[in-house]
Amino acid sequence: MKPFILNNTVEMPPLGFGVFQAPPDETRTAVQAALEVGYRHIDTAAAYGNERQVGEAVRDSGVAHSDVFLETKFWISDYGYEETLHGFEKSARRLGVDQIDLLILHQPLPSAFDKTLQAYRALESLLSEGKVRAIGVSNFMVDHLTSLLERANVVPALNQIELHPYFAQRELQAFNAKHGTTTQAWSPIGGITFYRAGNHGSTLEDPVIARSARHTARRLHR
Repeated sequence: MKPFILNNTVEMPPLGFGVFQAPPDETRTAVQAALEVGYRHIDTAAAYGNERQVGEAVRDSGVAHSDVFLETKFWISDYGYEETLHGFEKSARRLGVDQIDLLILHQPLPSAFDKTLQAYRALESLLSEGKVRAIGVSNFMVDHLTSLLERANVVPALNQIELHPYFAQRELQAFNAKHGTTTQAWSPIGGITFYRAGNHGSTLEDPVIARSARHTARRLHR
């Protein structure tokens, strides 16, 4: 599969292996298995509590570090300029790297958005120093992005949002595209905790999606 080209020309593998809700003692084995079957993009976060195990799995996998795209996120407890710079040191140490491929803010902090802006300013500094290859955000809506873009020097390379067949967020996707920000889906096969009105279960059991998948499979095998 062709990589995504972010707005600063960094190439990102299109399919990532996420370790949200993976206990630390299971993360190492899961990431090693993912790398064995061909994944080259691993997504973690400081708040997941398993960055260290991700780093260990990559180190012990036999796959060159330079061939694995590592993405992690800062939680709001690390927001603020100095706090975010210190957060980088902690995450890089746990991952066992000097440079992080993609570093993003986990979510906006509307009640103290100035701290969010300070945190993003720290990401910009880390980018200019070559300590990260690309920076972005996660779970930012249009109003958050608008406020950020009014004061940011670097347009976010990526916005990671909940995105799957039951929750398309088309307006947000369009806003991202307009500003050159790649939309990245978390939980794209149906959401981990997504239960709106109705009885949505697994997309793998949805009859409409199953019919579409079968139709696509037949076309691909003709």
